Amino acid sequence: MFKSYFLTTWRNLVKNKFYSLINIAGLTTGLAIGLLILLWVQDERSFDRFHRHGDQLYRLVNRVGTGVSRHIWTVTNAPIAVNAQARLPEVKGMLRTADNYVYSSFRYNNQLFPANKAFFTDTTLFTLFDFPLVQGNPAQPFTDAHSVVMTEKAARKYFGHESPLGKVIVANDKSIFTVSGIIRDFPKNSSIQGELFFPMQLLNDMFHAGKGIYADQEWNEYNFRTYLYLQPGSKTAALANQLRNIHLEHKPEDTDIEYLLQPLETMHLYNADGEEDGMQTVRIFAIIAVLILAISAINYVNLSTARAVLRAKEVSVRKIIGAEKRQLFMQFILETAFLFLLSLVLALVLAGALMPLFNQLSGKELVINYTSWHLWMLVGITGLATLAVSSIYPALMLSSFEPLKALKGMLVTGVRNVTFRRILVTGQFAISIGLITGTLIIGQQLHFMRTKNPGYDKEHVLTCWLPQGNAHYDAIRERMLREPEIKSMVRASGNIAMLGVQSGDNQWEGKEKGETVMVYPLSVEKDFIPFFKMQLSAGNNFSGTPADSGHYILNETAVREMGLKNPVGQRFKLWKREGTIVGVVKDFHFASLRVKIEPVVLYYQPERSDMLLMKTGGHDAPGAIAALKRIWEQYSPDIPFEYHFMDETFDDIYRADGRTGSLFNVFAGIAIFVSCLGLLGLTAYTAQVRTREIGVRKVLGAGVSSIVRLLTLDFIRLILIANLIALPVSWWAMSRWLNEFAYRIPLSWTVFLFSGVIALLIALFTISFQSIKAAMANPVRSLKTE
Repeated sequence: MFKSYFLTTWRNLVKNKFYSLINIAGLTTGLAIGLLILLWVQDERSFDRFHRHGDQLYRLVNRVGTGVSRHIWTVTNAPIAVNAQARLPEVKGMLRTADNYVYSSFRYNNQLFPANKAFFTDTTLFTLFDFPLVQGNPAQPFTDAHSVVMTEKAARKYFGHESPLGKVIVANDKSIFTVSGIIRDFPKNSSIQGELFFPMQLLNDMFHAGKGIYADQEWNEYNFRTYLYLQPGSKTAALANQLRNIHLEHKPEDTDIEYLLQPLETMHLYNADGEEDGMQTVRIFAIIAVLILAISAINYVNLSTARAVLRAKEVSVRKIIGAEKRQLFMQFILETAFLFLLSLVLALVLAGALMPLFNQLSGKELVINYTSWHLWMLVGITGLATLAVSSIYPALMLSSFEPLKALKGMLVTGVRNVTFRRILVTGQFAISIGLITGTLIIGQQLHFMRTKNPGYDKEHVLTCWLPQGNAHYDAIRERMLREPEIKSMVRASGNIAMLGVQSGDNQWEGKEKGETVMVYPLSVEKDFIPFFKMQLSAGNNFSGTPADSGHYILNETAVREMGLKNPVGQRFKLWKREGTIVGVVKDFHFASLRVKIEPVVLYYQPERSDMLLMKTGGHDAPGAIAALKRIWEQYSPDIPFEYHFMDETFDDIYRADGRTGSLFNVFAGIAIFVSCLGLLGLTAYTAQVRTREIGVRKVLGAGVSSIVRLLTLDFIRLILIANLIALPVSWWAMSRWLNEFAYRIPLSWTVFLFSGVIALLIALFTISFQSIKAAMANPVRSLKTE
């Protein structure tokens, strides 16, 4: 029986090559792209879910500030974790990691390495989390304060194929560390990453040497990423309140402090307060994958039901000679299954071929592992769902013909009841139009973000950190300005395109009790504001005299949130620095346009300004870089040379959004392509079943244009209806997406009109081939056609 089914299926595919090719191309493309998107979605949702005790691990974060200045900090102080483990029975363990801000380079033999991805950590990194040591003792990963654990990748980078245990690396050409353990490379889907790990004991000792107290006792330094391992069933809200009470015992003045416990498994896609971060993008992409798969299935359903009339006599003959309905149903189900399995095999091949390009667009490192049960589970679920949608209705329809009516030709009218197919075609193009609209709006928003004036001149600005050159800044500046490509130069404590450090330790005239405004402090020199062509809305710039050590310049947002009237001349205190506000600078963007401009305080302390910023002419960038490298090698020979252009830093802020836009472009193109494949097949079928009608019309004097209009008018109506459906839905969806941005483009009706026109023109272009071919056919041959 199955042999008979297979032979019938094969003959039907070969006999109708054109329609078979359209079906296979549509299903293959839809399955391949759908699979790639779903792999991306699966990867995003898999972050931090591989830990055995993942449901008991939580990230501890702070919420600080008051009113509109409320912020979430993903770092805490050091002692809160120590106190939590010692005093709260729900806390079974804790982990703290801190960025390396002590060492700038590491050396092995004569090879110098930058101090990237180096951290201080508690030993619980290797026991509470599933980051196993492949060499060394997990119970005692650090033999002493001057030992280091590194990943396998780092060990290969430093030592090649040599055995790493016991090897010695030198930090900053003075501090010696012995490799005491090798940790397996961190999975790509881990939010915790790193290459070199030093003991927290060392940071504690260095902190004590510098401040006289240990880091475990310092409640003011927020430099630690903190994780807690809790008892099953712990009430996190009550626990967070207990942590706040512990904090207030030691610092009662921090009345604005609040602690939040975020499940480790949610930290990649959600913020600590439960708001979505990347989850919305994941949800959008999952929906797009389903829609593209749906478009592919719709193509098959449309062509199968449309061509049912051509198989009516075949089905009727089978019924007359004794075929049962269930046998016919199985025949058509197996036809679809065979076609689908062929498309699935081709889709897996196509997905593998497209994977490098997809990774480049998405910024991922995905692979199709054909031995992974996750892949086959995904393929199975996707395949069965698509197969069910695309096979059951056509099989039921084809197996339910009444044989006598079909043989007498009385079935044609019933089969041509195309309402269902029209709904499917309309749905296809509604999806495609929606994706086109989304692509246009995302592109406009990205263009707006990249081209909007940030409030300063970022063009041709070369930046680098030069810690050991700060004491020689005047000599460095003089030498650099002798270079023809360097036009001007200043220094600051950070990059104006991406400020990171916040402080709520400030006072001003009229500050209410318990009020906290979080500000971004930035140390600058007197030429900083004219260097970036920033504008002052009140007061004056720094003068460069010693009096500036007590002067501050606030941005407009800081003045507004502090409620200051006529701020110039008023008293202001940052940390322990008493001073006076001498100016107000106009607001400028120092983060993504997703967030509102926040308070900034500029203060004059050149000795804390380790970042060099040079304005180049834009004609000889290599010459400017070479000159900077010579300076670097003179003053910081023990640190690998690194530099950045501010344009690149600015682009990095929007890299993720740019990837989203690029992927949307691809998805919209695929949706249109698959929809047009189905439209091409339906147009060819329409021309085929109306061949004799077209011949009669031509004999009676109808021209080519009227025949083309006859064949295309129905499809144009459907696409216009698709526009009416897609545009309001797109307006709602894109309005929600744009609400994520504090600064956004207005939604214009012209975008929606343009996307509808694009879809209509593409559809007309697709339909025109078959329509013109049918209209120009010889009417004599058309009239002879059965």
